[in-house]
Amino acid sequence: MSSSGLIAAALLTTTSSLVGLVPPAIAASDEKEFLQQYADFIKDPEGWSYRDVKTGDGSSSTTPRDGDRVVYEWSGYTIGYFGRPFEAKGGPQGGAFDKDQEYSRIVVGSHTIVTGMESAIKSMQVGGIRQVIVPYGDLGYPSTKEDGKHDRIGPKPTTFSGERALNFVLDNPRVDRTLLFNVKVIRIDKSDGKGGFIRGDKA
Repeated sequence: MSSSGLIAAALLTTTSSLVGLVPPAIAASDEKEFLQQYADFIKDPEGWSYRDVKTGDGSSSTTPRDGDRVVYEWSGYTIGYFGRPFEAKGGPQGGAFDKDQEYSRIVVGSHTIVTGMESAIKSMQVGGIRQVIVPYGDLGYPSTKEDGKHDRIGPKPTTFSGERALNFVLDNPRVDRTLLFNVKVIRIDKSDGKGGFIRGDKA
C-alpha cells in the first residue's frame, strides 16, 4: 500500500466529530527529499498549515484570547510516516488504545501544548473542527530527551501505545516527522480577570 493510502486508512478511524479528511500529498521542492507537502491547506506565516472542516456553530462567535481556557477534543497522527495514530478517537479497539478519554483543556498563552496547535486554536470558534499540520521543530514537540513523557509540552497521548508511536517518529531523523492534529473546540471559558473563568456555552 502506498504512503498516502496508509495515511488515508489511519485518518478514517476518527469519529464523526473529528472526521479525518485526507490531505493529498505532493512532492516537496524546497525541503528535504523525504518531506511532503499537502494540497488544500492554508499555510500560516509561522509555518504550520490548516484546513477548516467545520466552522464554529456555537452560540458565540468569539475566538479565545490569552488567559481564556479552551476545552477541546483532539486526535493526532504521524502523517509524514504511514499515518499512524498516536491519539485516536474511535480508532483501533482493544489493547492499549482502548481507553475512555476526557476532553483536554488549555489556558491560551500558557504555552503548554505544541506551538502550532495552540496558534491554530486561537482563531477557532466553539464547535469548529480544524485539521492542523505541524512540521518538526520549534512549532512541534520538544526533543524526547527533554520531555519524553510529554508532561511539559502537550497534548499528551493518553496511552502507552500512542506515546510509543509518537516518540518513535520524533526520535527518527531519517523519516518525515510532520504531524497532523484534528482539533474540535468544545467550549471557551472567558477569563474573569481574577484567576478564574466564566464558563462558556458548549458546542
